[in-house]
Amino acid sequence: MPTIDSCQLTTKDFTILEVMQERHPRGDALSVVLQRKISSAIVMFREDIPPTVVTLSTRVTYRVNDGPAETRIVAHDEMRGLVGMLLPITNPRGLALLGLAEGQSMSIPTAQGGHETLTVHEVVYQPEAARRERLELAGDAAPDPWRPNGPVLRVAPHSDESQPNAENRAMAAFNDGFDDPGPSAA
Repeated sequence: MPTIDSCQLTTKDFTILEVMQERHPRGDALSVVLQRKISSAIVMFREDIPPTVVTLSTRVTYRVNDGPAETRIVAHDEMRGLVGMLLPITNPRGLALLGLAEGQSMSIPTAQGGHETLTVHEVVYQPEAARRERLELAGDAAPDPWRPNGPVLRVAPHSDESQPNAENRAMAAFNDGFDDPGPSAA
């Protein structure tokens, strides 16, 4: 099965995949795709993700093998009322599309034991790109001097034994070093 060279994920999308990996049993089609995504990820801030990359809540047009083009919204999970419009990342197809750029393909195993190839044709709507457009129109899109040249994050492989779990790492990202002891008993 051919592998993708890399996929591009926002920090939020990458953290969600890490938590999914910890909670999902190994050995099925979804866990295979999940491992490939995490191991090939280039992690970016949402401001730096190219507008042609599939992120969560992106409306994407894609093909499965040589089939007709389909348009779906890649979502975190199923939602009521949007039957047929969403493709959750709990589905191997939705997970495969996450992080791919226009023109990029990924081959995934099927339930019947074969493989299918998904190809991204167009990112119709990406929330990160829409947010940047709104900020530009409002005049709030000043360049960030700390990140002048795009992505600066790269996932480093680690041993499961030496690292805290994904949920603890996510919580550590929000720790600003200020420890408020709360009201005093004076």
